[in-house]
Amino acid sequence: MSTLTNFMDDQGRITKWPKKQALKIEVIKYIAEKFEAGRYYTEKEVNEIISSWHTYGDYFMLRRGMVDCRLMARTKDGAQYWKIDEPS
Repeated sequence: MSTLTNFMDDQGRITKWPKKQALKIEVIKYIAEKFEAGRYYTEKEVNEIISSWHTYGDYFMLRRGMVDCRLMARTKDGAQYWKIDEPS
């Protein structure tokens, strides 16, 4: 997490989107850690959790990033999301 320190406030919220791709992925991973494995979330719940962990108001991009990075999955209609278990 130390690599993200420059992008966080004192409450651990992401305050700005990094320019480097590797750091963008680290931010997405950090946000994905806020979700519980084995639980289903509505899109609204996902948006609320993401919004509570960043300050720049773009939960769409972060939600899409978690799905694109295969950290979260969703139903085709986007009604349910869940955290993808990490391989052991």
